[in-house]
Amino acid sequence: MAGLRAFAVASFLSLAATALPAAAQAPPSAESIQIGLSTDAISITAGFSGADLTIFGSLENPDPLVARQGRYDVIVVLEGPARPVVVRRKDRVLGVWINLESETFENVPVSYSVATTRPLQDITEPNSYKQLSLGASNLYMQPAEPSDNPMTIEEFTSALRERKAATGLYSENVGGVQFLSQNLFRATVRLAPNIPVGTHKARAFLFKSGMFVKESSAQLEIRKSGFEQSIFRVAHDYSFLYGVFAVSLAMLTGWLGRIVFRKD
Repeated sequence: MAGLRAFAVASFLSLAATALPAAAQAPPSAESIQIGLSTDAISITAGFSGADLTIFGSLENPDPLVARQGRYDVIVVLEGPARPVVVRRKDRVLGVWINLESETFENVPVSYSVATTRPLQDITEPNSYKQLSLGASNLYMQPAEPSDNPMTIEEFTSALRERKAATGLYSENVGGVQFLSQNLFRATVRLAPNIPVGTHKARAFLFKSGMFVKESSAQLEIRKSGFEQSIFRVAHDYSFLYGVFAVSLAMLTGWLGRIVFRKD
């Protein structure tokens, strides 16, 4: 009986020893990131002066040790709709400033707001940003005429980025992403007063010890409201009639102004 019991114990230990390495070799679940918006649409009026948009997110399956050491970084981007953009350069000719050269770029994000846990140079290498097209300086501005002089394209590209930043449409908020716990974070991105209407895309990038891990995205619709929205809809749906009405209204206003302010 004792021999039978010893055989059973030995068999159990042998099976356990076989199973333990297999369990030890099972790869842990990879980290991922999720974001959520409190609303999928924002309505703005003519008096809109800009605002901050808060985006909440979470890390799934984070490594507790990495989280405690603060080696997780998150970059959140709110990217506006892409549209063609014409950049012109003015030169002074005979005392008059006129447009001499221009460059057209296709599919340029009209707005681009970034929020980060730390300065971009402290998160990862510049090449990683280029590969991900992450950050205003790494967005690829596609010229309509790729055969143009590369130096000219680079000059106009730089001017386009500077102009976007000057108008507040391209912005960066260092420290705008804050961890509320080991796996929950909050991001604040800026909406410029002149932010365009249309479908915007919120994207969150997760980095672990400087290495890109995962990306998540969500959509946000920005639209006009009230009387401005009615005018906007009429102008787009009935462009010809809207043009005739606008010209007629301008002529009527000029005629009335002439009558009211004429000198007898």
